[in-house]
Amino acid sequence: MFESKYNYLCGSFGTNTLTDMSDTIRLKAGFDLPISGEAARTISRTVFPDLVSVKPTDFKGIIPHLLAEEGDAVNAGSPLFCDKLHPDMLFLSPESGTVESIERGDKRKILAIRVKCDGKKEAVHFDVPHLIDSGKKEVTETLLKGGLWPAIIQRPYGIIADPADTPRSIFISSFDSAPLAADWNFTLKDDVRYIQTAIDALGKLTKGGIHVCLRPGAFAEAGFHKLSGVIFHEVEGPHPAGNVGVQINNISPMAKGEKVWTVSMMLLPAIGKLFEKGVYDTSRLVAITGPKTNDSSYVRAMQGLSMKEISEYFDKSEAGVDLRIVSGNVLTGENVGEQGYLGFYDDEVTVLEEGNYREQFGWIKPFRLEKYSHSHTYLSFLLKRRKFNMDTNTNGGERTFVCNDIYSKVLPMDIYPVYLFKACIAGDVDKMEQLGIYEVIPEDVALCEYVDPSKNPIQQIVQNGIDLMIKEM
Repeated sequence: MFESKYNYLCGSFGTNTLTDMSDTIRLKAGFDLPISGEAARTISRTVFPDLVSVKPTDFKGIIPHLLAEEGDAVNAGSPLFCDKLHPDMLFLSPESGTVESIERGDKRKILAIRVKCDGKKEAVHFDVPHLIDSGKKEVTETLLKGGLWPAIIQRPYGIIADPADTPRSIFISSFDSAPLAADWNFTLKDDVRYIQTAIDALGKLTKGGIHVCLRPGAFAEAGFHKLSGVIFHEVEGPHPAGNVGVQINNISPMAKGEKVWTVSMMLLPAIGKLFEKGVYDTSRLVAITGPKTNDSSYVRAMQGLSMKEISEYFDKSEAGVDLRIVSGNVLTGENVGEQGYLGFYDDEVTVLEEGNYREQFGWIKPFRLEKYSHSHTYLSFLLKRRKFNMDTNTNGGERTFVCNDIYSKVLPMDIYPVYLFKACIAGDVDKMEQLGIYEVIPEDVALCEYVDPSKNPIQQIVQNGIDLMIKEM
């Protein structure tokens, strides 16, 4: 049924034109957060790192086992650790140098492996197969030893895919609609060749086709519409229209027992370079964004970038103001601080003010034009095009769920969000299954958390539900 549906919509698997594509999917639910600090489309510098860090905590669904010790010399592409359950799944050093330290947490949990860079750029060169003559086995083995299998994420649950599985299909979103997200039309326009190679490789892993979702009118610059061997879909609407989970739900919803794999467009060039050059190269253009940046632009860097290396972009001019440094976007990113590092899946750093203050009678001051309110509490909602210098203040504390339709207004998915969240809290596996736990991961409900009048940690609630499903199922 799945195959016949897409043969009908797109002519056949492997089409590389838009002429056979179905009507544009227009999503009305959602909204674009009007936050200031969008990165200008300029590359302000190239960062040559002194220190990089690989964090096992970036990778969901693995148990890290160390393969390197403090003092070991490594090259770019040398293994630092593997997954205990899949020892052939390697996690590699992004730069050459020496393992400076291994950070551990409670019960000696491995939190980070830090590599002191030597500036020599020495790299491991992998033997890679010719894609034309390769099958699923050869491509899988190359991605595992080349450190890029973690780029493939499984739905449901949002964990690293099992190499032994064969997915129903693979979905890729060609745009990121999150607040202040990096513009992939700008950052990836010189990497389309490698993206095509990555598509060719990933196509060996599934018989269900590779589905690429485009934003109407916003793909021509990079030439994403010229990719071959894919099935195109156009998706229009506010955030979270760019979330691949939302796209899957609106194109081909998940059913129990099915598995769909997803890959970030940002990581496709690394896969392409692995198959073309035989190297592990996670370099990327990183957007420095947010209300508290003094030069919102792009820097050329890599996975594991130290925030200290880009501290000159953080606006510290106002005395007494604490900054939050986020690896990723303001809705789903990780608060890493100035001592932190860029995550494996991130190409954005967001800087904003910590909202560690209390505002007396703030909710009865409607004439403030400098504050944004999604619920139209302030008259600033009349300023349609204005961007706001937002901070992290939640303007209230956690309380009981309010049962209304506020979540469905920002979540364009065919599920019942408030009931799903309550089922996650209750730990009711049967209810979670019925209410759509297979469809979502925390990033899909981030806007629900933002607009929630009860200030509940909805992303963590959903993650707790997913963890319970993995344990029980």
